[in-house]
Amino acid sequence: MSTSAFRALVRHPLKFRLFLMTKLPAAWCAGLRVQALSEAACTVTVPYKWFNRNPFGSIYFACLSMAAELSTGALCMQYIYRSRPAVSMLVVAQEGRFFKKATGLIRFTCADGAAIAAAVARAVETGEGQTVTARSSGLNTQNESVAEFSFTWSFKARPA
Repeated sequence: MSTSAFRALVRHPLKFRLFLMTKLPAAWCAGLRVQALSEAACTVTVPYKWFNRNPFGSIYFACLSMAAELSTGALCMQYIYRSRPAVSMLVVAQEGRFFKKATGLIRFTCADGAAIAAAVARAVETGEGQTVTARSSGLNTQNESVAEFSFTWSFKARPA
């Protein structure tokens, strides 16, 4: 399967912002950006700004979770984009841990592309649902760990 078509879509600033605005409007409002996307890894940034802040002077946990989810979800989407048969994806579990106050620009990186690709391939080959747990680590601009999230994704090939 080719993932380059999806990566080209993500790299096109206008097309991807339109995608966020129409499909993930909260991510668009929060200012999420895909900083890097390859077959193996994805990095998403979330800024500290008025829309994202909580009363404690840091980024609201839901905005952090959204950025972490997008770092795993973009990897998933590139493997199901235009696939034949079509494959559905759904988050079936999520877990988060927080270590430090999140201020400034936070970047979440997921490096589980190979495991996601294997799960999608198994779903297509077997016709049965498959799950994979992808982890995303959030770092601040000083490279200090702010949060870690795990998302369990389910993939199922749709009948032709």
